[in-house]
Amino acid sequence: MAYTNIDDPSAYFQIAIYAGNNSFPRTITNDGNSDMQPDWVWVKQRTTSTNHFLYDSSRTFNANGELASNDGAIEGAFNNNLYGYLSGATSDGFTITEGSTNGDDFNQSSRNYVAWQWKANGGTTASNSVGDIDSVVQANTDAGFAIVTYTGNGSANQTIGHGLGAVPKMILFKNRSNAAYWYVYHVATGNDTMTYLNLTNAAQSLSSQFSTPTTTTFNVSNENSTFSGYNTSGNTYVAYVFADIQGYSKCGSYIGNASANGPFIYTGFKPAWVMIKTLSTADDWYIFDNKRAGFNPEVFRLRANTTGTETTGTNNTVDHLSNGFKLRFTGGSINGSGLAYLYIAFAENPFTTSTGIPATAR
Repeated sequence: MAYTNIDDPSAYFQIAIYAGNNSFPRTITNDGNSDMQPDWVWVKQRTTSTNHFLYDSSRTFNANGELASNDGAIEGAFNNNLYGYLSGATSDGFTITEGSTNGDDFNQSSRNYVAWQWKANGGTTASNSVGDIDSVVQANTDAGFAIVTYTGNGSANQTIGHGLGAVPKMILFKNRSNAAYWYVYHVATGNDTMTYLNLTNAAQSLSSQFSTPTTTTFNVSNENSTFSGYNTSGNTYVAYVFADIQGYSKCGSYIGNASANGPFIYTGFKPAWVMIKTLSTADDWYIFDNKRAGFNPEVFRLRANTTGTETTGTNNTVDHLSNGFKLRFTGGSINGSGLAYLYIAFAENPFTTSTGIPATAR
């Protein structure tokens, strides 16, 4: 059996970095080995404080389709019709349209941007009635990624079909119709613990919130507090669902050691993108990638839960290696002594291709 079925991760995940030029409409074209039409696009302006804007092809790319990982606001709440927006996907990237005022959020002159992009099913969705709540699913079973939309029913212990044919390891939930936190299920925290993508909070114990996902469904409770997290009756939701794929994607955890010679985390591939969150204390969701710096240690970092600009320097650094990543900072944000962390990572190259070719180190 081949080590991996994904020899070229750029067929399913790519990163574009670009400088704004205030020219519209503008097409951003990827530069990976494969052409890739993205279905989930996550854009962050790196040089000034702005939201992280998230669009997906299940909800359509338009001025009212944005969500923000750093904010619990409803879908379309950020006036992108004024400040620019993602207006569509191309065969190898995406297009940006100017708002009625300007294009500050996506293409302002003298500002730098990064766009992280995932492929699902080319915008083609399917109805799924496997669970207690019907869903609309756009699934990529090869890459272990699905975009799932559904309407909550307010009942306890409800199952929802995801279409992956594999057990999800991480799920991001967002209420589209009411302001609410981003709820996060992760295999490292299990069924009775919650983290929130838009907050710094340590992992919070909440009993009976999830049941272990299966190859066909994930589970939601009837959490009806002001968080309105994932199953308030009549509210609409989107869930981004990830399964591990050998040589391409991995969700896991580690324990920090507060040493500059930090833990090595085996992923089975050379990472292109890694997001890390401490479970033990309040801190940010740190994102590293292989494009913004492009060398070890990876010192360029953004934080999913804040509008803050990209930061650099020797604090909170990692090395991207041929088969995983290694922590190179002694602090609690990503490597505190005895602290627990979760992560999700996607590949630049598999450790070994299906034909036995190994990944090269930097």
